Amino acid sequence: MDRAVEMVIAEYERREQVENEIKREIGFDHDQTRRDEFLLSVGRSSAQLLSILAKSLQPKTILEVGGSYGYSTIWLAEAAHSVGGKLITLEIQPRKQQYARERMAKAGLSAAVDYRLGDARESIRELAGPFDFVLLDLWKELYIPCFELFYPKLNPGAIVVADNMIYPELTRAESSQYRAHVRTKPHIDSVLLPVGGGLEVSRFTRGAL
Repeated sequence: MDRAVEMVIAEYERREQVENEIKREIGFDHDQTRRDEFLLSVGRSSAQLLSILAKSLQPKTILEVGGSYGYSTIWLAEAAHSVGGKLITLEIQPRKQQYARERMAKAGLSAAVDYRLGDARESIRELAGPFDFVLLDLWKELYIPCFELFYPKLNPGAIVVADNMIYPELTRAESSQYRAHVRTKPHIDSVLLPVGGGLEVSRFTRGAL
């Protein structure tokens, strides 16, 4: 990994360490009214797995549904860049996306990223696809609607990763509904991995629907 990318990742992780202390002080687990202030990243172990999976696919197009402040975006952009692919990242909050853009520029990866601002469902409707790799990491009640929109646009062999399947406990009901839903879809193999907050890793096993 390029030194500039490593430095930006380290910057994100220092920010998260500071914010974790603040969250403990304010009892964030019980009061999430300030959740948009914090990084809430997938974490390093999940990000490393995302990078390994993405690079193994040699994807032309990666779709990130929920970019937030851009931690996972950096990892996915580096994976896309390393194999000559493209990352499309979706985010609804302008200030979060601007923060991500600035870090991406510092990492030297801006050319590998297509930013889309707005409701993820509308953005997915506008995208033609096909997608080789998808990360789902937005509000959990949107996982199933977003999955339904990009599912017909998956390439054969595409992998879909959904974050926060085990933690936080507050969203465990929605996460369980998503896992059950995905496993009802034709041509999907899916497994829950206890990595980070829990990752549901699903593979589309056929061609066009």
